[in-house]
Amino acid sequence: MQGLFGAAALVLLAWCAVFVVRGALSTEAMQGFLARFPGAAPLPDAATPGIPAFVSWTHFLNAFFLVLIVRTGIRVRTEKRAGGLWSSRRVKKRRMSLALWGHIAVDCLWLANGVVFVVLLFASGHWMRIVPTSWEVFPNALSALLQYVSLDWPTENTWVNYNALQQLSYFAIVFLASPVAAITGFRLSAFYPKRAAWQKALPETLAKRLHFPTMLFFVAFVIVHVGLVFATGALRNLNHMYGGSDEVNGVGFGIFAATVVLMAFGWYAAKRDDWWGRIASKTGDVRMMKR
Repeated sequence: MQGLFGAAALVLLAWCAVFVVRGALSTEAMQGFLARFPGAAPLPDAATPGIPAFVSWTHFLNAFFLVLIVRTGIRVRTEKRAGGLWSSRRVKKRRMSLALWGHIAVDCLWLANGVVFVVLLFASGHWMRIVPTSWEVFPNALSALLQYVSLDWPTENTWVNYNALQQLSYFAIVFLASPVAAITGFRLSAFYPKRAAWQKALPETLAKRLHFPTMLFFVAFVIVHVGLVFATGALRNLNHMYGGSDEVNGVGFGIFAATVVLMAFGWYAAKRDDWWGRIASKTGDVRMMKR
């Protein structure tokens, strides 16, 4: 019952925010602000339209690995008894549950995909689309946010340019949240150096306080991101990301649907210790436990 009242209160607050912001934006001062800062992210003259192919396939891999990371992360936090144990052949004292081994293994794949993305991002010049190049990105981001809250959403054409709020969000995900997740995850793993200097450089308690909230930030971002993709012209947006064109047809949606099936399978597979055990046995000794 408390959850129901809490949800109702959030809905009421959301509607109040909509009416307050709509009222504010109708004033002459705010109309002038919107005219000066319509919400688009300022781009250098060298920026080119379009979504390169590498953005599409690294985007899918990023989403796929994030699904596995979240699933294995939940298992690590909630599992009371391990379904199997992995131990290193080289360092005998290094051992962990298969759930934790799977979490770390997928983390490594996610990081490798991220490194490839960043390298290609700067090599192709596409970095100009997600890295702010002008301080005007901040008032434009505020403008875009106010327009979203007012439900009079900013005009978008992501094939040519992201709005400033999108640009800052993508920059934060790639260059801030991802490094925090990687560094804190490494700190919490069995592979982090045991020497006192390393332990003091990043205390374990601080890493724990940052790591899980960072995952929640990723989940929240994905929910909002996917919601806006579908709410602002799903066929065109999905064709931008997966179809490689600015046309409005079902190609991108079809590819997206196929990736969702793969991610659903990955979510299921992440629960199978017998599958993890076969893979983990290639890198160490595995002992399956009776449930």
